[in-house]
Amino acid sequence: MPIVPATLQAYRASLLHFHADPAFSEEAHAWHADGLLIVADGKVVAAGDYAQLQPTLPLGTQIVDYRGKLIVPGFIDTHLHFPQTEMIASPAPGLLPWLETYTFPTERAFEDPAHARNVAEFFLDELLRCGTTTAMVYGSVHPQSVDAFFGASEARGLRMVAGKVMMDRNCPEFLRDTAESGARESEELIQRWHKHGRSLYAITPRFVPTSTNEQMHLAGELARAYPDTYLQTHVSENEDECRWVRELHPQARSYLDVYDQYGMLRPRAMFGHCIWLDERDRARMAETSSAAAICPTSNLFLGSGLFDFERADAAKVLLSLATDVGGGTSFSMLQTMNEAYKVARLKGSYLPALRMFYLATLGAARAMQLEGTLGNFTAGTEADFIVLDKQSTPLLERRTAGCQSLEELLFAFALLGDDRAVAATYSGGQCVHVRGQG
Repeated sequence: MPIVPATLQAYRASLLHFHADPAFSEEAHAWHADGLLIVADGKVVAAGDYAQLQPTLPLGTQIVDYRGKLIVPGFIDTHLHFPQTEMIASPAPGLLPWLETYTFPTERAFEDPAHARNVAEFFLDELLRCGTTTAMVYGSVHPQSVDAFFGASEARGLRMVAGKVMMDRNCPEFLRDTAESGARESEELIQRWHKHGRSLYAITPRFVPTSTNEQMHLAGELARAYPDTYLQTHVSENEDECRWVRELHPQARSYLDVYDQYGMLRPRAMFGHCIWLDERDRARMAETSSAAAICPTSNLFLGSGLFDFERADAAKVLLSLATDVGGGTSFSMLQTMNEAYKVARLKGSYLPALRMFYLATLGAARAMQLEGTLGNFTAGTEADFIVLDKQSTPLLERRTAGCQSLEELLFAFALLGDDRAVAATYSGGQCVHVRGQG
Protein backbone atom coordinates (compact mmCIF):
# COMPACT_ATOMS: atom_id res chain seq x y z
CA MET A 1 0.00 0.00 0.00
CA PRO A 2 1.44 3.44 -0.94
CA ILE A 3 2.44 5.61 1.99
CA VAL A 4 0.76 9.00 1.99
CA PRO A 5 3.30 11.79 2.66
CA ALA A 6 2.58 13.36 6.04
CA THR A 7 2.31 16.80 4.47
CA LEU A 8 0.07 15.88 1.54
CA GLN A 9 -3.24 17.75 1.67
CA ALA A 10 -6.16 17.84 -0.75
CA TYR A 11 -9.10 20.26 -0.89
CA ARG A 12 -12.26 19.79 -2.93
CA ALA A 13 -14.19 22.89 -4.00
CA SER A 14 -14.73 25.09 -7.00
CA LEU A 15 -11.32 26.50 -7.98
CA LEU A 16 -10.41 29.79 -9.66
CA HIS A 17 -7.00 31.20 -10.45
CA PHE A 18 -5.29 33.23 -13.18
CA HIS A 19 -2.38 32.92 -15.56
CA ALA A 20 -2.89 36.22 -17.42
CA ASP A 21 -4.61 39.60 -17.10
CA PRO A 22 -8.26 39.38 -18.20
CA ALA A 23 -8.00 42.91 -19.60
CA PHE A 24 -5.52 41.70 -22.22
CA SER A 25 -6.30 38.01 -22.65
CA GLU A 26 -9.54 36.14 -23.32
CA GLU A 27 -8.05 32.96 -21.81
CA ALA A 28 -6.74 34.47 -18.61
CA HIS A 29 -8.22 32.21 -15.95
CA ALA A 30 -8.69 28.59 -15.01
CA TRP A 31 -12.06 27.59 -13.56
CA HIS A 32 -12.95 24.18 -12.18
CA ALA A 33 -16.54 23.94 -10.99
CA ASP A 34 -15.69 20.71 -9.15
CA GLY A 35 -12.00 21.08 -8.49
CA LEU A 36 -9.22 19.63 -6.41
CA LEU A 37 -6.26 21.51 -4.95
CA ILE A 38 -3.34 19.30 -3.88
CA VAL A 39 -0.69 20.69 -1.53
CA ALA A 40 2.50 19.26 -0.02
CA ASP A 41 5.30 20.84 2.02
CA GLY A 42 3.56 24.22 1.90
CA LYS A 43 3.44 24.36 -1.90
CA VAL A 44 0.92 23.60 -4.63
CA VAL A 45 1.35 20.20 -6.25
CA ALA A 46 -1.60 20.38 -8.65
CA ALA A 47 -4.92 22.13 -9.24
CA GLY A 48 -7.59 20.95 -11.63
CA ASP A 49 -10.77 18.96 -12.09
CA TYR A 50 -11.60 16.63 -9.22
CA ALA A 51 -12.44 13.77 -11.59
CA GLN A 52 -9.00 13.92 -13.18
CA LEU A 53 -6.85 14.53 -10.10
CA GLN A 54 -8.55 12.38 -7.44
CA PRO A 55 -7.29 9.10 -8.95
CA THR A 56 -3.72 10.39 -8.70
CA LEU A 57 -3.89 10.72 -4.91
CA PRO A 58 -2.18 8.03 -2.81
CA LEU A 59 -4.58 5.60 -1.22
CA GLY A 60 -5.82 6.90 2.11
CA THR A 61 -5.35 10.61 1.37
CA GLN A 62 -7.92 12.58 3.33
CA ILE A 63 -9.77 15.20 1.25
CA VAL A 64 -11.04 18.32 2.96
CA ASP A 65 -14.50 18.81 1.52
CA TYR A 66 -15.37 22.43 0.71
CA ARG A 67 -17.95 21.61 -1.95
CA GLY A 68 -20.37 24.48 -2.48
CA LYS A 69 -17.58 26.95 -1.75
CA LEU A 70 -14.91 28.63 -3.89
CA ILE A 71 -11.14 28.39 -3.39
CA VAL A 72 -9.01 31.21 -4.78
CA PRO A 73 -5.41 32.29 -4.12
CA GLY A 74 -4.97 34.37 -0.98
CA PHE A 75 -5.51 38.08 -1.49
CA ILE A 76 -2.44 40.32 -1.76
CA ASP A 77 -2.74 43.87 -0.39
CA THR A 78 0.04 46.07 -1.76
CA HIS A 79 -0.26 49.19 0.42
CA LEU A 80 -1.32 49.63 4.05
CA HIS A 81 -0.04 50.99 7.38
CA PHE A 82 -0.15 48.73 10.41
CA PRO A 83 0.35 51.59 12.95
CA GLN A 84 -2.81 53.23 11.60
CA THR A 85 -4.99 50.31 12.73
CA GLU A 86 -5.80 52.29 15.88
CA MET A 87 -7.01 55.39 14.01
CA ILE A 88 -8.96 53.95 11.08
CA ALA A 89 -12.13 55.96 10.35
CA SER A 90 -10.83 59.25 11.77
CA PRO A 91 -12.60 62.37 10.44
CA ALA A 92 -10.62 65.07 8.62
CA PRO A 93 -11.18 67.44 5.67
CA GLY A 94 -8.22 66.07 3.69
CA LEU A 95 -4.97 64.13 3.62
CA LEU A 96 -2.61 66.69 5.16
CA PRO A 97 -4.78 67.66 8.17
CA TRP A 98 -5.59 63.97 8.66
CA LEU A 99 -1.87 63.23 8.96
CA GLU A 100 -1.28 66.05 11.44
CA THR A 101 -4.35 65.41 13.61
CA TYR A 102 -4.45 61.62 13.79
CA THR A 103 -1.67 59.77 12.00
CA PHE A 104 1.44 61.26 13.52
CA PRO A 105 0.17 61.25 17.15
CA THR A 106 -0.96 57.63 16.79
CA GLU A 107 2.36 56.48 15.33
CA ARG A 108 4.25 57.98 18.28
CA ALA A 109 3.21 55.05 20.49
CA PHE A 110 5.12 52.56 18.30
CA GLU A 111 8.32 53.47 20.03
CA ASP A 112 7.13 50.91 22.60
CA PRO A 113 7.88 47.38 21.28
CA ALA A 114 5.12 45.83 23.41
CA HIS A 115 2.53 48.19 21.95
CA ALA A 116 3.84 47.56 18.44
CA ARG A 117 3.61 43.79 18.90
CA ASN A 118 0.09 44.04 20.31
CA VAL A 119 -1.11 46.07 17.31
CA ALA A 120 0.74 43.83 14.87
CA GLU A 121 -1.04 40.76 16.24
CA PHE A 122 -4.46 42.40 15.89
CA PHE A 123 -3.56 43.74 12.42
CA LEU A 124 -2.57 40.28 11.20
CA ASP A 125 -5.73 38.78 12.68
CA GLU A 126 -7.75 41.27 10.64
CA LEU A 127 -5.86 40.53 7.43
CA LEU A 128 -6.33 36.78 7.77
CA ARG A 129 -9.99 37.19 8.71
CA CYS A 130 -10.43 39.09 5.44
CA GLY A 131 -8.50 36.54 3.37
CA THR A 132 -5.33 38.59 2.88
CA THR A 133 -2.28 36.34 3.09
CA THR A 134 0.39 38.77 1.83
CA ALA A 135 0.70 42.53 2.27
CA MET A 136 3.14 45.38 1.71
CA VAL A 137 3.12 47.10 5.08
CA TYR A 138 4.40 50.41 6.42
CA GLY A 139 5.75 50.44 9.95
CA SER A 140 6.34 53.64 11.89
CA VAL A 141 9.62 55.55 11.94
CA HIS A 142 10.74 53.30 14.80
CA PRO A 143 12.77 50.24 13.76
CA GLN A 144 11.25 48.32 16.69
CA SER A 145 7.87 48.59 14.96
CA VAL A 146 9.24 46.54 12.06
CA ASP A 147 10.88 44.04 14.41
CA ALA A 148 7.52 43.62 16.13
CA PHE A 149 5.67 43.19 12.86
CA PHE A 150 8.01 40.63 11.33
CA GLY A 151 8.23 38.77 14.64
CA ALA A 152 4.45 38.40 14.63
CA SER A 153 4.15 37.51 10.93
CA GLU A 154 6.97 34.95 11.03
CA ALA A 155 5.39 33.25 14.03
CA ARG A 156 2.36 32.62 11.78
CA GLY A 157 4.45 31.58 8.76
CA LEU A 158 3.19 34.44 6.58
CA ARG A 159 4.71 35.91 3.41
CA MET A 160 4.91 39.61 4.30
CA VAL A 161 6.75 42.72 3.10
CA ALA A 162 7.37 45.61 5.50
CA GLY A 163 9.64 48.55 6.15
CA LYS A 164 10.51 51.30 8.60
CA VAL A 165 9.20 54.70 7.52
CA MET A 166 11.97 57.18 6.72
CA MET A 167 11.13 60.86 7.37
CA ASP A 168 13.43 63.64 8.48
CA ARG A 169 11.39 66.82 7.89
CA ASN A 170 7.87 68.24 7.88
CA CYS A 171 6.72 65.96 10.69
CA PRO A 172 6.69 66.21 14.48
CA GLU A 173 10.09 66.08 16.15
CA PHE A 174 9.01 62.96 18.06
CA LEU A 175 8.67 61.05 14.75
CA ARG A 176 11.72 62.44 12.96
CA ASP A 177 14.78 60.40 12.08
CA THR A 178 17.80 61.82 10.25
CA ALA A 179 19.04 61.04 6.78
CA GLU A 180 21.91 59.08 8.29
CA SER A 181 19.93 57.25 11.01
CA GLY A 182 17.06 56.44 8.67
CA ALA A 183 19.41 54.82 6.15
CA ARG A 184 21.46 53.04 8.81
CA GLU A 185 18.43 51.64 10.61
CA SER A 186 16.86 50.56 7.32
CA GLU A 187 20.03 48.73 6.30
CA GLU A 188 20.19 46.98 9.67
CA LEU A 189 16.57 45.86 9.22
CA ILE A 190 17.33 44.64 5.69
CA GLN A 191 20.17 42.52 7.01
CA ARG A 192 18.03 41.21 9.87
CA TRP A 193 14.78 40.44 8.04
CA HIS A 194 15.04 40.44 4.23
CA LYS A 195 14.56 36.88 2.95
CA HIS A 196 14.53 35.61 6.53
CA GLY A 197 11.83 32.94 6.45
CA ARG A 198 9.02 34.40 4.34
CA SER A 199 9.82 38.02 5.24
CA LEU A 200 10.85 40.60 2.63
CA TYR A 201 12.02 44.14 3.32
CA ALA A 202 10.78 47.37 1.74
CA ILE A 203 12.82 50.58 1.80
CA THR A 204 10.15 53.07 2.88
CA PRO A 205 10.56 56.83 2.47
CA ARG A 206 7.10 58.01 3.55
CA PHE A 207 6.64 60.53 0.75
CA VAL A 208 8.62 63.36 -0.84
CA PRO A 209 7.51 66.15 1.54
CA THR A 210 8.79 64.30 4.63
CA SER A 211 12.26 63.46 3.31
CA THR A 212 15.12 65.89 2.70
CA ASN A 213 17.20 65.66 -0.46
CA GLU A 214 19.88 63.91 1.57
CA GLN A 215 17.46 61.28 2.83
CA MET A 216 16.06 60.73 -0.67
CA HIS A 217 19.61 60.31 -1.95
CA LEU A 218 20.46 57.74 0.72
CA ALA A 219 17.19 55.86 0.16
CA GLY A 220 18.03 55.67 -3.53
CA GLU A 221 21.51 54.42 -2.69
CA LEU A 222 20.00 51.69 -0.51
CA ALA A 223 17.67 50.72 -3.35
CA ARG A 224 20.67 50.31 -5.65
CA ALA A 225 22.78 48.49 -3.06
CA TYR A 226 19.98 46.00 -2.34
CA PRO A 227 18.22 45.57 -5.71
CA ASP A 228 16.15 42.56 -4.59
CA THR A 229 14.52 44.52 -1.77
CA TYR A 230 11.25 46.36 -2.24
CA LEU A 231 10.72 50.10 -2.22
CA GLN A 232 7.38 51.55 -1.18
CA THR A 233 6.14 55.11 -0.95
CA HIS A 234 3.31 57.46 -1.93
CA VAL A 235 2.93 59.54 -5.08
CA SER A 236 0.33 61.91 -6.54
CA GLU A 237 -2.37 61.06 -4.04
CA ASN A 238 -3.86 64.47 -3.34
CA GLU A 239 -3.82 67.78 -5.22
CA ASP A 240 -2.67 69.77 -2.16
CA GLU A 241 0.17 67.29 -1.69
CA CYS A 242 1.13 67.61 -5.38
CA ARG A 243 1.28 71.42 -5.06
CA TRP A 244 3.47 71.06 -1.98
CA VAL A 245 5.89 68.81 -3.88
CA ARG A 246 6.08 71.37 -6.73
CA GLU A 247 7.03 74.02 -4.18
CA LEU A 248 9.68 71.79 -2.62
CA HIS A 249 11.10 70.57 -5.96
CA PRO A 250 10.46 73.26 -8.59
CA GLN A 251 13.13 71.77 -10.84
CA ALA A 252 11.36 68.39 -11.11
CA ARG A 253 9.16 67.67 -14.12
CA SER A 254 6.57 65.97 -11.89
CA TYR A 255 6.04 64.44 -8.45
CA LEU A 256 7.03 61.02 -9.78
CA ASP A 257 10.09 62.57 -11.40
CA VAL A 258 11.47 63.41 -7.95
CA TYR A 259 11.63 59.71 -7.17
CA ASP A 260 13.06 59.03 -10.63
CA GLN A 261 15.89 61.51 -10.06
CA TYR A 262 16.93 59.54 -6.98
CA GLY A 263 16.85 56.17 -8.73
CA MET A 264 13.73 54.86 -7.04
CA LEU A 265 11.82 53.74 -10.15
CA ARG A 266 12.69 50.07 -10.58
CA PRO A 267 11.26 46.56 -10.35
CA ARG A 268 9.80 45.91 -6.87
CA ALA A 269 9.01 49.61 -6.39
CA MET A 270 5.39 50.07 -5.30
CA PHE A 271 3.85 53.54 -5.51
CA GLY A 272 0.66 54.12 -3.57
CA HIS A 273 -2.25 55.99 -5.20
CA CYS A 274 -0.88 57.32 -8.55
CA ILE A 275 -4.00 59.43 -9.15
CA TRP A 276 -2.56 62.69 -10.52
CA LEU A 277 0.03 61.24 -12.90
CA ASP A 278 0.46 62.41 -16.48
CA GLU A 279 1.19 60.34 -19.58
CA ARG A 280 4.97 60.63 -19.22
CA ASP A 281 4.74 59.48 -15.60
CA ARG A 282 2.77 56.40 -16.60
CA ALA A 283 5.22 55.64 -19.40
CA ARG A 284 8.15 55.87 -16.96
CA MET A 285 6.43 53.51 -14.55
CA ALA A 286 5.91 50.98 -17.33
CA GLU A 287 9.47 51.40 -18.64
CA THR A 288 10.96 50.75 -15.20
CA SER A 289 8.53 47.99 -14.09
CA SER A 290 7.45 50.20 -11.19
CA ALA A 291 3.97 49.34 -9.93
CA ALA A 292 0.88 51.21 -8.78
CA ALA A 293 -1.09 50.31 -5.66
CA ILE A 294 -4.67 51.48 -6.26
CA CYS A 295 -6.37 52.50 -3.00
CA PRO A 296 -10.03 53.27 -3.76
CA THR A 297 -11.51 53.28 -0.26
CA SER A 298 -8.80 55.65 0.98
CA ASN A 299 -9.07 57.91 -2.07
CA LEU A 300 -12.82 58.23 -1.64
CA PHE A 301 -12.59 58.68 2.14
CA LEU A 302 -10.01 61.49 1.91
CA GLY A 303 -11.49 62.97 -1.28
CA SER A 304 -8.15 62.54 -3.04
CA GLY A 305 -9.44 61.69 -6.52
CA LEU A 306 -10.30 58.82 -8.85
CA PHE A 307 -7.73 56.41 -10.29
CA ASP A 308 -7.76 56.26 -14.10
CA PHE A 309 -7.75 52.56 -15.01
CA GLU A 310 -8.12 53.23 -18.73
CA ARG A 311 -5.00 55.41 -19.04
CA ALA A 312 -2.97 53.16 -16.76
CA ASP A 313 -3.89 50.15 -18.89
CA ALA A 314 -3.07 52.02 -22.09
CA ALA A 315 0.42 52.63 -20.72
CA LYS A 316 0.70 48.99 -19.52
CA VAL A 317 1.45 50.04 -15.93
CA LEU A 318 1.68 47.17 -13.44
CA LEU A 319 -1.44 47.44 -11.26
CA SER A 320 -2.66 46.04 -7.95
CA LEU A 321 -5.37 46.78 -5.40
CA ALA A 322 -4.74 47.94 -1.84
CA THR A 323 -6.76 48.85 1.23
CA ASP A 324 -4.46 51.64 2.53
CA VAL A 325 -5.60 51.14 6.12
CA GLY A 326 -6.03 53.48 7.98
CA GLY A 327 -6.87 56.06 5.28
CA GLY A 328 -8.72 53.15 3.77
CA THR A 329 -11.83 52.17 5.68
CA SER A 330 -11.71 48.37 5.50
CA PHE A 331 -9.20 45.51 5.69
CA SER A 332 -11.37 43.57 3.23
CA MET A 333 -10.13 43.23 -0.34
CA LEU A 334 -13.71 42.34 -1.33
CA GLN A 335 -14.92 45.72 -0.07
CA THR A 336 -11.93 47.30 -1.80
CA MET A 337 -13.08 45.70 -5.07
CA ASN A 338 -16.54 47.17 -4.43
CA GLU A 339 -15.10 50.70 -4.30
CA ALA A 340 -12.68 50.08 -7.18
CA TYR A 341 -15.61 49.14 -9.40
CA LYS A 342 -17.38 52.39 -8.56
CA VAL A 343 -14.24 54.48 -9.07
CA ALA A 344 -13.84 52.95 -12.54
CA ARG A 345 -17.46 53.73 -13.40
CA LEU A 346 -17.07 57.34 -12.26
CA LYS A 347 -14.03 57.65 -14.56
CA GLY A 348 -16.06 56.27 -17.48
CA SER A 349 -14.61 52.76 -17.61
CA TYR A 350 -15.81 49.34 -16.51
CA LEU A 351 -13.99 46.91 -14.23
CA PRO A 352 -15.21 43.31 -14.57
CA ALA A 353 -15.17 41.10 -11.50
CA LEU A 354 -12.66 38.73 -13.10
CA ARG A 355 -10.25 41.65 -13.45
CA MET A 356 -10.77 42.70 -9.85
CA PHE A 357 -9.98 39.19 -8.58
CA TYR A 358 -6.92 39.11 -10.86
CA LEU A 359 -5.66 42.44 -9.48
CA ALA A 360 -6.00 41.13 -5.92
CA THR A 361 -4.13 37.87 -6.67
CA LEU A 362 -1.85 37.23 -9.66
CA GLY A 363 -1.89 40.89 -10.73
CA ALA A 364 -0.51 41.91 -7.35
CA ALA A 365 2.07 39.11 -7.44
CA ARG A 366 3.22 40.33 -10.86
CA ALA A 367 3.36 43.92 -9.63
CA MET A 368 5.60 42.68 -6.80
CA GLN A 369 7.73 40.53 -9.16
CA LEU A 370 6.54 37.42 -7.29
CA GLU A 371 4.83 35.49 -10.08
CA GLY A 372 5.88 31.88 -9.66
CA THR A 373 6.03 32.35 -5.89
CA LEU A 374 2.53 33.65 -5.13
CA GLY A 375 -0.74 34.58 -6.73
CA ASN A 376 -2.03 31.45 -8.49
CA PHE A 377 -2.08 27.66 -8.30
CA THR A 378 0.75 26.83 -10.68
CA ALA A 379 2.68 23.81 -9.41
CA GLY A 380 5.43 24.94 -7.05
CA THR A 381 3.82 28.17 -5.88
CA GLU A 382 3.39 28.73 -2.16
CA ALA A 383 0.08 27.32 -0.95
CA ASP A 384 -1.60 30.51 0.21
CA PHE A 385 -5.32 30.29 -0.49
CA ILE A 386 -8.74 31.18 0.86
CA VAL A 387 -12.16 29.55 0.92
CA LEU A 388 -15.05 31.83 -0.03
CA ASP A 389 -18.58 31.01 1.11
CA LYS A 390 -21.42 32.27 -1.08
CA GLN A 391 -23.88 31.44 1.72
CA SER A 392 -22.07 33.54 4.35
CA THR A 393 -24.83 36.15 4.56
CA PRO A 394 -28.54 35.87 3.74
CA LEU A 395 -28.26 38.47 0.99
CA LEU A 396 -25.19 36.90 -0.64
CA GLU A 397 -26.83 33.47 -0.47
CA ARG A 398 -30.02 34.76 -2.06
CA ARG A 399 -28.21 36.68 -4.81
CA THR A 400 -25.76 33.90 -5.75
CA ALA A 401 -28.50 31.28 -5.91
CA GLY A 402 -29.55 32.78 -9.22
CA CYS A 403 -26.11 33.40 -10.74
CA GLN A 404 -25.83 32.24 -14.34
CA SER A 405 -22.10 32.75 -14.89
CA LEU A 406 -18.74 32.89 -13.13
CA GLU A 407 -18.58 36.64 -13.73
CA GLU A 408 -21.93 37.10 -12.04
CA LEU A 409 -20.84 35.00 -9.05
CA LEU A 410 -17.57 36.92 -8.60
CA PHE A 411 -19.35 40.23 -9.01
CA ALA A 412 -21.72 39.29 -6.17
CA PHE A 413 -18.73 38.46 -3.94
CA ALA A 414 -17.05 41.76 -4.84
CA LEU A 415 -20.10 43.96 -4.35
CA LEU A 416 -21.79 42.16 -1.43
CA GLY A 417 -18.92 40.35 0.28
CA ASP A 418 -16.72 41.25 3.24
CA ASP A 419 -14.80 39.34 5.92
CA ARG A 420 -17.85 37.14 6.57
CA ALA A 421 -17.46 35.61 3.10
CA VAL A 422 -14.04 34.18 4.03
CA ALA A 423 -14.72 30.75 5.54
CA ALA A 424 -11.03 29.84 5.94
CA THR A 425 -7.57 31.19 5.20
CA TYR A 426 -4.48 29.07 4.52
CA SER A 427 -0.86 30.18 4.45
CA GLY A 428 1.90 27.86 3.33
CA GLY A 429 -0.61 25.02 3.39
CA GLN A 430 -1.49 25.65 7.04
CA CYS A 431 -4.92 26.81 8.16
CA VAL A 432 -4.43 30.20 9.87
CA HIS A 433 -8.04 31.33 10.14
CA VAL A 434 -11.46 29.68 10.35
CA ARG A 435 -14.51 31.89 10.45
CA GLY A 436 -16.11 31.82 13.87
CA GLN A 437 -13.03 30.42 15.60
CA GLY A 438 -10.79 32.77 17.57
